[in-house]
Formats: sequence, structure tokens, C-alpha cells
Amino acid sequence: MTLTMPARGLDDAAAFARLGRPDAVLFDWDHTLVDAWGAILAAYNDVMIAYGKPPALTPEEGRLRIRRSMRDTFPEIFGDRWQEAALRFKAAYAARHLETVVAMEGAADLLDLLAGQGIPLGVVSNKQGPFLRAEVAHLGWGERFGALLGAGDATRDKPDAAPVIEALATVGREAGPNVWFVGDALVDMDCARAAGCTGILLVHDGTSLDEGVLTRADLRVVDCRHLHDLVTSAMGLT
Repeated sequence: MTLTMPARGLDDAAAFARLGRPDAVLFDWDHTLVDAWGAILAAYNDVMIAYGKPPALTPEEGRLRIRRSMRDTFPEIFGDRWQEAALRFKAAYAARHLETVVAMEGAADLLDLLAGQGIPLGVVSNKQGPFLRAEVAHLGWGERFGALLGAGDATRDKPDAAPVIEALATVGREAGPNVWFVGDALVDMDCARAAGCTGILLVHDGTSLDEGVLTRADLRVVDCRHLHDLVTSAMGLT
């Protein structure tokens, strides 16, 4: 699905002002706070080709395919050999991810803005937990987050509400509309809804949006820089 223009259906500072101050903000990780898609796509295609499956031909195709966690998707793709395939993926990803992961534009400033207001922050990702925490440490962002949950860390993965509930318990908060979940995919918006939180969608340029995701989001912004500016205005911090 491709948007006619990046600004279509976006929200403004008035919409955020109506939300009020959030009790906590949870983020997706990949294509939300960081860009690690080079390593993800390379590892994904490595294992797909090894098992005679069609690889993702473009980054956009890869982003649409790689949404749910391995324990939810690999059994569907690889059947009884899914755990073997998962080990191959992990090895391929581990070999390159820290060399390629970079912060998305505006992500660090957004985190600093929210943390500076005393708002608890966390990450709920479908990336394997050890990889997630290694990348957070590599970027020097560990002190910014009170909770870091990846795939396999809770009883279920996104879009189930379980990792959100656990992340919020870690920072001493409860799920509800005053908690924001910020992500770039349908799985994030469905997770937000499952937990009863407010889902904020980063649309970027619209080229890798899931079908129907715009209608599942409570609010829509372009990217971290756009969200930073809207929150700054809504909170009267300019």
C-alpha cells in the first residue's frame, strides 16, 4: 500500500494536546527507533534461500513480510524444521547487526524530550530479546528505557497484549488510553488495541504500510522528528 502523499491523514498538535500527558510511552524498535533492515533482510534471505523459499526482493517487501515474531511465523514457513531455520537466521543476523544498526532521524531527540518530562519509556519488539538489548546497549540508550521486551520475553509476542502488560508492570504503570504505543506496522497498532493503549503510527513515506493499518491507528505521524515537534508544541515546550 502506498500513500498518495506522506501528509495524508496525519494528525496535528491539537490532537496530541487533547490526549494530554502520557503515563508511559512504549515503542516498537525496527523502522521506528532504529534502522536495522539491512541486517534483517540479509539474514532473512539467507535462511529463505537455504531452505528453497522465495526471498524478499526489496526492503519494502521484506518489511511487509517480517512483522510477527519467529516463533509465530517460522513454523508456518518451515514446518517441522522451523527451529533449525531459526538458529540459522540468528547466526546470520548476529554476524552483522551491530555493524549496521543506526538510529532513525529524530529518535534520540524524541526519547530525550519524553524522558526529560519524567515519562517512563520502554520498547516492545518482535526482535529476539537478546538482539534488542544488544542493540540498545550498542547505541548507548540503556538509561533511556525502563523496560526492554523482545520476542520470547513474555508469554506471547505482539500483537498479543502480553509484552505490553509486562513492560508496563516493569515501569510501574498499567495499560490504558494514557499509554502511547508508537510503531510503524499493523502488528503494533493491533497490539496497542489489544492492550487498550493509544496507537501512534509512523507512516514514513507510506511505501511499506500494511493494508488497513491507517484505520487501526489512533493517531498518524510521519516519523520520530514529526512526533517530537508535535509533542513539543502540544506540551507547550517551544
